Amino acid sequence: MALTLHGRRVLITGASGTFGRALTERLLASGAQVVGLDLVPSITSPAPMLRCDLTRDAEVPPAVEHAVDLLGGLDLLVNNAGVGGPAPAELPPGEEVRRQLEVNLLAAWRTTAAAIPALERARGRVVFVASRMAVLPLPLAAAYGVSKRALAAYADALRLEVGSHIGVSVVYPSMVASPIHDATARAGLSLEGVSRREPVEGVVAAILHAATAKRPPRDVATTPRGRVEMAIARHLPSLAAAMVTRTVRARLAAGDLDAAELASGMRRRAR
Repeated sequence: MALTLHGRRVLITGASGTFGRALTERLLASGAQVVGLDLVPSITSPAPMLRCDLTRDAEVPPAVEHAVDLLGGLDLLVNNAGVGGPAPAELPPGEEVRRQLEVNLLAAWRTTAAAIPALERARGRVVFVASRMAVLPLPLAAAYGVSKRALAAYADALRLEVGSHIGVSVVYPSMVASPIHDATARAGLSLEGVSRREPVEGVVAAILHAATAKRPPRDVATTPRGRVEMAIARHLPSLAAAMVTRTVRARLAAGDLDAAELASGMRRRAR
C-alpha cells in the first residue's frame, strides 16, 4: 500500500524553480506541510520559504534546522536545486564547471547531511532530482552530466549507510522547459533535437512516487521513453553512445552548431 502525503513534513531545495513550485503546490494540495529553501525565495509561494545559499557550508545546517523546527520534524527531503550550462569536456574546467559541481552535487550533499538526524528519527526519505544525462551523457555539457552522475553515486553510497532507516531514491528527468537551459541556448548549444521535451507534471509525479511507494524505489524514470533510454544506457552503453553520436553528427551536418564557439573543436573534427 502506498504511503499518504497527508501530514508529511517536507523540505524542498530549489523551491522557487520550475520543479520546486509545481511540487510544492501538489504536496500542499495533498495535505503535506512544506518548507522551501532557495537562494532567491519566491514571495508568491504558498509555503514558507527560507533564503539559503546551499554552496556555503555555514548557511546550510542552520537553515535546515530552522526548516525542521517550522515543520516539527522531517519526513521527506527533496534535493531539487540545480543549475546547468555549457561546458565541453575537451576544455579545461573553469568557473562554470565549478559552479555546477557545487550546486548540483555538493549542495545536495550538505543539505542531506544536515537533514539526516531528523530524517532518521522519522524513518523518512530523501529524493534526489538528477537527470537522464547522468546515465546518457551528451557532448558539450560535461559539467552537468558529471555532476548529476556524481549525485547518483552519492545517493548510492548514502543508501548503503542509512538505507536501514532512511529511504533513498533518485529521479531522472529529461528536458523540461525551464530557465536552466537558458545559458546553453545563448551559447548556441540548444538541446532541441537531441533531448525530447517532457512535461513538468511527469517529473513531479515521479518524485511523489518515490516519496509514497511502499518501498522506496532506487531509480525512477519520468516517462516510459526515459525507462527505455536508461535501460539502454546501462546495459548497452555502446548502443547508447552510437545513438547520441548519430544525432550530434546530423546536427553538425545541418549547421545547427555553426554559431557555437564552444563547438568549434567538434566542427573541425567533423570536417
